[in-house]
Amino acid sequence: MAEAARRLGRRPRKRTGSSCIPKLPRILRNPYPPIAQFSDDEIEAIHLTSLQILEEIGIKVLNREARSIYAKAGFKADAEAVVRFDRDGLLAAVGKAPALVELQTRNPARRVRLGENYVAFCTVGGTPNVSDMDLGRRPGTLEDFRNLMRLAQAYDVVHMLAPATEPLDIAVPLRHLHMTRAIVELTDKVPFIYSRGHQAVSQSLAIMRAANGLDEEGFQRAPCCYTVVNANSPLQLDDTMCKGIIDFARFGQLMILTPFTLAGAMAPITLPGALAQQNAEALAGIALSQLVRPGAPAAYGGFTSNVDMKSGAPAFGTPEYVKAAFASGQLARRYKLPFRSSNVNASNAPDAQSAYESQMSLWGALMGGCNILLHGAGWLEGGLTASFEKFIIDVEMLQMFESLFQPVAVDQENLAMEALREIKPGGHYFGTAHTLRHYTTAFYSPLLSDWRNFESWQEGGSPDATRRANAIWKKTLADFEAPPLDPARLEEVGALCRRFEAEGGADLDE
Repeated sequence: MAEAARRLGRRPRKRTGSSCIPKLPRILRNPYPPIAQFSDDEIEAIHLTSLQILEEIGIKVLNREARSIYAKAGFKADAEAVVRFDRDGLLAAVGKAPALVELQTRNPARRVRLGENYVAFCTVGGTPNVSDMDLGRRPGTLEDFRNLMRLAQAYDVVHMLAPATEPLDIAVPLRHLHMTRAIVELTDKVPFIYSRGHQAVSQSLAIMRAANGLDEEGFQRAPCCYTVVNANSPLQLDDTMCKGIIDFARFGQLMILTPFTLAGAMAPITLPGALAQQNAEALAGIALSQLVRPGAPAAYGGFTSNVDMKSGAPAFGTPEYVKAAFASGQLARRYKLPFRSSNVNASNAPDAQSAYESQMSLWGALMGGCNILLHGAGWLEGGLTASFEKFIIDVEMLQMFESLFQPVAVDQENLAMEALREIKPGGHYFGTAHTLRHYTTAFYSPLLSDWRNFESWQEGGSPDATRRANAIWKKTLADFEAPPLDPARLEEVGALCRRFEAEGGADLDE
């Protein structure tokens, strides 16, 4: 204890480079009140402007079935496929979406709740490239996808899966089959399913039903996967995205409607104007899901940021992104919808920029009251790359937020009068009975951070955070064990995949 006191607790740590993974609470609640960017009157002004956009300008809807569904509800399309909405009918439809959604998995301990102050963290999703310190930046492969799923399964702080990286070595008509099978074999967490046409969705959901041991009716009663539908900003829902809204509503699975509104490019340059457009697009898509199946789970996605006005490149983790996240949370809560935000950055490497921009994004999302944090682990290069080192850096930050969200009891034990009486003025608490009872659990214990003093760190080779992250993800993969899956279900999944593959996979235009 004397040595520990002299070093102020900065002892050599043997965990650096380890895959030591803490077991964390799986249903997470954010105890802090969300930060409000705007007053209630200002949010109402954005809301009313959104309704004005929908009434006067409308949304171009490129899918005939979606236009027909809107028409049956009284929203007419003109000759150019632009649908205009009356506000009362629109808001009545949106109001049918549930405020709280529970997603099931084959492992009941992995279920997640979304809405109120519940929050779930997801992996990065949809990148065409991957990177690591050993092989550099390269097109994503199926093995890269499988390895990212292994990492996602390994860390309890990751509650939901996103589609990590695109396996570009697999033909597009078959890709969804290989991705869904990998998810089933390697994880027992809530998965993402791409909405890429009726046929691909139907095949992917059939695999999910088999893995969960559900018939179609049971599957619709107990949603166990989700998708993200992006509006084609400005003010357009394209054919594939409309199909996704319709499919996921009919199957009773969660659909997150997320406009991709970059202020100054695909949305007005002013934040209130960009948010009004985002809100109009989100309301139109969510209304469609409720017209298909009233009560279908749906969430409000906010992804408003700005662009670099010198280059036109997207910028993330900016003050504008944080303000937009705060405001988007206010809008989602106004409609009593679960809110999705993201952990994003524009850095090209897992460096200081990637960390401080991600930290800004995380504060904006989580302190803005988001329920679904997409791209929580691994996002790099504005979403073009999934980085294995950044995955570990992000896991560290997510675990720190998870620890931040845990309550602190104010009771006799924690008020620590026993310890105060035991020491003498000017002494220290290292050896008190109270400290010895609590020292293993009192503080957050990091996965990645290195708290050794300079001399010990230098003797250990002076590894920076990125090098340490590289060692950790490799150790995590080496130690990985897949979760159990009933052999009969696994065989059914394999048979389905073989059948669908023999049939040529999916025609994404169908």
